[in-house]
Amino acid sequence: MEPKDVGKSYDLIADRWRSDRFSQDNGISQHEKAIAFTELRGAALDVGCGGSGRLIDMLLNCGFSPEGLDISTKMLELARSRHPNVRFHQADICSWKFPHFYDFISAWDSIWHVPLRLQEKVLFKILSGLSLGGIAIFSLGGTDGPDEHTNSYMVPPMYHSTLGIPRTLEVIAQAGSVCRHLEYDQYPEGHVYIICQRVSLESE
Repeated sequence: MEPKDVGKSYDLIADRWRSDRFSQDNGISQHEKAIAFTELRGAALDVGCGGSGRLIDMLLNCGFSPEGLDISTKMLELARSRHPNVRFHQADICSWKFPHFYDFISAWDSIWHVPLRLQEKVLFKILSGLSLGGIAIFSLGGTDGPDEHTNSYMVPPMYHSTLGIPRTLEVIAQAGSVCRHLEYDQYPEGHVYIICQRVSLESE
């Protein structure tokens, strides 16, 4: 599946993230841990922001100036209705150009929908979009090597891919960042999240 197809699938189920079926606490404690690694409180970006608004709320409450990015039309309709004063971008992260640097970037349960062939490019782009000392948090499949699959677990077809942990850590280093935290937070499921910080403006 291409990103535009993933966006269409999310259009069909967008309301799920604002219903009782979805925990509004999802990812919150992990983001609290990530934010604690920096004193910067400038621009922030939520990649694959969806429509729940919970992470935008958190970033606002912590003093950031957040923006949201999503490819799903329906998700962004919900996001804009909840936060009419926040800037949202409808775009594919694979081709979107960062307008400026960000002190904090979240890609929670989002960039794992990026085609495997583009995973390295997208991760490098996100990390290169951090200001010096900025923090990124993102989730991935905790495999030992690259993997991709499509399923209908959420009813509409959905695609997931991962570079695997070893290659992901290499890309983080190449982008001038260091890993501050890595955790299987839903073990024995393979859901992993990584917190990393940009320590150099030089990249390989």
